[in-house]
Amino acid sequence: MPPLLAVGADALAFILLPWLVWRALGRSIPLAVLPILVGLGLAASGLPFAELGVPSSYGDKIGLIGVLVLAFTAGLEMRQTPDASETVHALPQQRLSVSRLATSAAAALALPFIVGTLAARYHFLDLPGWSAPRGNGWLGALAVGLCVAVSALPVLIGLVRELRPHQRPLGQIALGVAVIDDAVLWIGLALLLLAANGGNGLDGWDGTEIIAVGVLALLAVLGASATRRKQLPSQAAIWLVGAAYLAAGAWASSKLGLHALLGAYFAGAVMAPNWAARLPVERIGLIALFGLAPLFFGHSGLRIDGDALTWTSLAASLALLTLSVLSKLAAVLAYPPSSTLSRREALAVGALLQCKGLMEIVAATILRDQGLLSEHAYAALVTLAVLSTTITGPLFRLCLRRRQVEVLSPGYSRSSQ
Repeated sequence: MPPLLAVGADALAFILLPWLVWRALGRSIPLAVLPILVGLGLAASGLPFAELGVPSSYGDKIGLIGVLVLAFTAGLEMRQTPDASETVHALPQQRLSVSRLATSAAAALALPFIVGTLAARYHFLDLPGWSAPRGNGWLGALAVGLCVAVSALPVLIGLVRELRPHQRPLGQIALGVAVIDDAVLWIGLALLLLAANGGNGLDGWDGTEIIAVGVLALLAVLGASATRRKQLPSQAAIWLVGAAYLAAGAWASSKLGLHALLGAYFAGAVMAPNWAARLPVERIGLIALFGLAPLFFGHSGLRIDGDALTWTSLAASLALLTLSVLSKLAAVLAYPPSSTLSRREALAVGALLQCKGLMEIVAATILRDQGLLSEHAYAALVTLAVLSTTITGPLFRLCLRRRQVEVLSPGYSRSSQ
């Protein structure tokens, strides 16, 4: 099939069809997960879609650009605190302590990570088909645990924007925790990949790798320097700088043997926040999320081995979902991000944080491509991400069903719970 027709077939399957299904279902399922479902369905059907040129090579490139932009905007969002939202001003400032928020984020990440890692090491990796080329033993267990612990910042931002006004303060607290967890996720992912490639050490490095490290350091230094400058360049110049940051970060991380997505996220995270504030970050992220990245995620689902989509894989996904949700809720309930939250409000924050979204799929895709996850494990984790994201809204509402969430003004003192 001609390349342009193949790209058109790609767009119909993974962009237009998910959007139509989303509208037909009354927007009850997050649009972000539908391309994955389409890809999974096509993979399970066994139909010869390759004859139609799907997935197309140009579609692969467009999808990769989309997910790189998505990771870049996630990094930009990480530097823009949740207080930037107008809804957060309904929260009294004394409710949020940076140290308590960080400690709660550590607990919300650590408990699911430990539970997921131990469960994978002593049970899931023994299942048929779960043994990965380079992911046997603790490396594979850590890869699964990392995916179980993920909180999806980009999708969570969208979900919080869809909450009712009186619910958004809780969503903003969840975003504060997710920002920290998201940064730790990418750091942990980079460290895991470095550990997997550690056999080569630094002996195999040549000038290219040294230049790549220098590029990443230069991006950080330039970002810190630009943050201190009061005078801002024109918006057109900031667009060019943003594109250069994205390209340089993606190139540098790929040259270091890591995934280009890690560099894209790093570039967004170190870009000067006062510069990034002049970019339409939300709009860029939405365009990437709904117009470009669906090709990446749809192709990821399509490339899953159909033999891996078994009842055993579904059972493993449900078991991982149960572990993920319960451990996340338990962590937030044991150490909530604010001491003034009621138990139901703390559970509601935990319900938002258990959302895996696209970030788990991105992480799982990277780990599979690096040989740390098998096809069966990857299929189960993608299914986990879809299920987790789908239940986030209903679970959040269930936690608050019997209690009206209060929107407090700075001078208001909470009545006794």
